[in-house]
Amino acid sequence: MTPTKDTIVAFIADIFERRGAESYLGEPVTMAQHMLQGAALAEAEDAPDHLIAAALLHDIGHYTSEFGPYSPDDTEDNHHDDAGAEVLKHFFPPVIVDCVRLHVAAKRYLCATDPAYFDRLSPASVHTLHLQGGPMSAEEVAAFEAEPHFKEAVRVRIWDEGGKDPDMQSPDFAHYIPLLERVRDA
Repeated sequence: MTPTKDTIVAFIADIFERRGAESYLGEPVTMAQHMLQGAALAEAEDAPDHLIAAALLHDIGHYTSEFGPYSPDDTEDNHHDDAGAEVLKHFFPPVIVDCVRLHVAAKRYLCATDPAYFDRLSPASVHTLHLQGGPMSAEEVAAFEAEPHFKEAVRVRIWDEGGKDPDMQSPDFAHYIPLLERVRDA
Protein backbone atom coordinates (compact mmCIF):
# COMPACT_ATOMS: atom_id res chain seq x y z
CA MET A 1 0.00 0.00 0.00
CA THR A 2 1.34 3.40 -0.99
CA PRO A 3 0.45 5.95 1.68
CA THR A 4 -1.54 9.08 0.96
CA LYS A 5 -1.87 12.20 3.08
CA ASP A 6 -5.01 10.67 4.58
CA THR A 7 -3.35 7.32 5.37
CA ILE A 8 0.24 8.27 6.26
CA VAL A 9 -0.28 8.26 10.04
CA ALA A 10 -1.94 4.82 9.92
CA PHE A 11 0.81 3.66 7.57
CA ILE A 12 3.50 4.73 10.05
CA ALA A 13 1.54 3.20 12.94
CA ASP A 14 1.54 -0.08 11.03
CA ILE A 15 5.31 0.13 10.56
CA PHE A 16 5.77 0.68 14.29
CA GLU A 17 3.50 -2.29 15.01
CA ARG A 18 5.12 -4.68 12.53
CA ARG A 19 8.75 -3.64 12.73
CA GLY A 20 9.17 -1.66 15.93
CA ALA A 21 10.56 -4.63 17.84
CA GLU A 22 13.57 -4.82 15.54
CA SER A 23 16.97 -4.26 17.05
CA TYR A 24 18.16 -0.67 17.04
CA LEU A 25 21.75 -0.60 15.82
CA GLY A 26 23.05 -2.83 18.58
CA GLU A 27 21.62 -0.52 21.26
CA PRO A 28 19.82 -1.92 24.34
CA VAL A 29 16.43 -0.72 22.98
CA THR A 30 14.28 -1.61 20.00
CA MET A 31 13.67 0.73 17.07
CA ALA A 32 10.23 1.64 18.44
CA GLN A 33 11.53 2.21 21.97
CA HIS A 34 14.25 4.48 20.61
CA MET A 35 11.93 6.62 18.52
CA LEU A 36 9.22 6.75 21.19
CA GLN A 37 11.80 7.73 23.82
CA GLY A 38 13.04 10.56 21.60
CA ALA A 39 9.47 11.86 21.32
CA ALA A 40 8.91 11.47 25.06
CA LEU A 41 12.06 13.46 25.80
CA ALA A 42 10.88 16.22 23.45
CA GLU A 43 7.45 16.18 25.06
CA ALA A 44 8.99 16.37 28.55
CA GLU A 45 10.74 19.58 27.48
CA ASP A 46 7.43 21.04 26.26
CA ALA A 47 8.74 21.13 22.71
CA PRO A 48 6.29 22.23 20.03
CA ASP A 49 4.31 19.56 18.21
CA HIS A 50 6.48 19.67 15.10
CA LEU A 51 9.62 18.88 17.10
CA ILE A 52 7.94 16.07 19.02
CA ALA A 53 6.86 14.64 15.65
CA ALA A 54 10.38 15.03 14.27
CA ALA A 55 11.84 13.27 17.30
CA LEU A 56 9.33 10.46 16.86
CA LEU A 57 9.96 10.08 13.13
CA HIS A 58 13.68 10.87 12.91
CA ASP A 59 14.73 7.27 12.21
CA ILE A 60 11.81 6.24 9.98
CA GLY A 61 14.34 5.95 7.15
CA HIS A 62 15.72 2.78 8.72
CA TYR A 63 12.51 1.19 7.48
CA THR A 64 12.73 2.61 3.96
CA SER A 65 16.41 2.50 3.07
CA GLU A 66 17.30 0.21 0.18
CA PHE A 67 20.53 -0.60 1.98
CA GLY A 68 18.72 -2.65 4.61
CA PRO A 69 19.20 -2.74 8.38
CA TYR A 70 22.29 -1.57 10.21
CA SER A 71 24.91 -4.01 11.42
CA PRO A 72 27.92 -3.22 13.62
CA ASP A 73 29.96 -4.68 10.75
CA ASP A 74 28.66 -2.14 8.21
CA THR A 75 31.32 -0.36 6.22
CA GLU A 76 28.99 2.14 4.49
CA ASP A 77 26.39 4.59 5.73
CA ASN A 78 22.82 3.54 4.85
CA HIS A 79 21.64 7.17 4.47
CA HIS A 80 18.51 6.58 6.54
CA ASP A 81 18.30 10.34 7.09
CA ASP A 82 17.78 11.02 3.39
CA ALA A 83 15.51 8.00 2.96
CA GLY A 84 13.27 9.14 5.83
CA ALA A 85 13.10 12.71 4.58
CA GLU A 86 12.19 11.49 1.10
CA VAL A 87 9.22 9.54 2.47
CA LEU A 88 7.99 12.26 4.82
CA LYS A 89 8.33 15.25 2.47
CA HIS A 90 5.06 14.36 0.77
CA PHE A 91 3.07 14.51 4.02
CA PHE A 92 4.67 16.69 6.69
CA PRO A 93 5.86 20.32 6.98
CA PRO A 94 9.43 21.21 5.94
CA VAL A 95 10.65 21.66 9.53
CA ILE A 96 9.86 18.00 10.32
CA VAL A 97 11.36 16.79 7.06
CA ASP A 98 14.47 18.91 7.61
CA CYS A 99 14.95 17.60 11.14
CA VAL A 100 14.80 14.03 9.83
CA ARG A 101 17.13 14.86 6.93
CA LEU A 102 19.58 16.73 9.17
CA HIS A 103 19.67 14.60 12.34
CA VAL A 104 22.78 12.72 11.19
CA ALA A 105 24.46 15.96 10.16
CA ALA A 106 23.50 17.36 13.57
CA LYS A 107 25.50 14.58 15.25
CA ARG A 108 28.50 15.44 13.10
CA TYR A 109 27.94 19.13 13.87
CA LEU A 110 27.73 18.61 17.62
CA CYS A 111 30.88 16.48 17.60
CA ALA A 112 32.68 19.31 15.79
CA THR A 113 31.36 22.18 17.92
CA ASP A 114 30.95 20.58 21.36
CA PRO A 115 33.81 18.22 22.24
CA ALA A 116 31.91 16.96 25.28
CA TYR A 117 29.11 15.71 23.04
CA PHE A 118 31.30 12.97 21.57
CA ASP A 119 31.79 11.54 25.07
CA ARG A 120 28.02 11.05 25.36
CA LEU A 121 27.77 8.95 22.20
CA SER A 122 27.03 5.27 22.51
CA PRO A 123 29.46 2.84 20.86
CA ALA A 124 27.00 2.32 17.99
CA SER A 125 26.75 6.10 17.48
CA VAL A 126 30.54 6.37 17.42
CA HIS A 127 30.66 3.63 14.78
CA THR A 128 28.01 5.28 12.61
CA LEU A 129 29.67 8.68 13.09
CA HIS A 130 32.73 7.30 11.34
CA LEU A 131 30.60 5.85 8.53
CA GLN A 132 28.80 9.20 8.20
CA GLY A 133 31.95 11.27 7.74
CA GLY A 134 33.09 12.00 11.29
CA PRO A 135 32.92 15.45 12.91
CA MET A 136 32.25 18.27 10.46
CA SER A 137 34.96 20.47 9.03
CA ALA A 138 34.72 24.23 9.54
CA GLU A 139 33.23 24.57 6.05
CA GLU A 140 30.62 21.88 6.80
CA VAL A 141 29.75 23.60 10.09
CA ALA A 142 29.12 26.86 8.24
CA ALA A 143 26.98 25.13 5.62
CA PHE A 144 24.99 23.31 8.31
CA GLU A 145 24.38 26.56 10.21
CA ALA A 146 22.99 28.03 6.98
CA GLU A 147 20.21 25.40 6.94
CA PRO A 148 16.90 27.07 7.91
CA HIS A 149 16.07 24.43 10.56
CA PHE A 150 19.53 23.54 11.85
CA LYS A 151 18.75 24.57 15.45
CA GLU A 152 15.66 22.35 15.48
CA ALA A 153 17.67 19.46 14.01
CA VAL A 154 20.24 19.83 16.80
CA ARG A 155 17.48 19.57 19.40
CA VAL A 156 16.13 16.43 17.72
CA ARG A 157 19.64 14.98 17.67
CA ILE A 158 20.04 15.49 21.41
CA TRP A 159 16.75 13.67 22.05
CA ASP A 160 17.89 11.00 19.59
CA GLU A 161 21.01 10.30 21.63
CA GLY A 162 18.96 10.31 24.85
CA GLY A 163 16.50 7.72 23.53
CA LYS A 164 18.57 4.64 24.26
CA ASP A 165 17.58 3.77 27.82
CA PRO A 166 16.23 0.22 28.27
CA ASP A 167 14.58 1.27 31.56
CA MET A 168 12.84 4.41 30.28
CA GLN A 169 9.07 4.24 30.01
CA SER A 170 7.46 6.20 27.23
CA PRO A 171 3.98 6.50 25.76
CA ASP A 172 3.06 4.11 22.98
CA PHE A 173 2.64 5.16 19.37
CA ALA A 174 -1.12 5.65 19.75
CA HIS A 175 -0.41 8.52 22.15
CA TYR A 176 1.20 10.46 19.28
CA ILE A 177 -1.44 9.82 16.60
CA PRO A 178 -3.42 13.03 17.29
CA LEU A 179 -0.19 15.05 17.29
CA LEU A 180 0.92 13.53 13.97
CA GLU A 181 -2.49 14.26 12.47
CA ARG A 182 -2.25 17.89 13.63
CA VAL A 183 1.19 18.45 12.16
CA ARG A 184 0.29 16.59 8.97
CA ASP A 185 -2.62 18.95 8.46
CA ALA A 186 -0.69 22.11 9.40
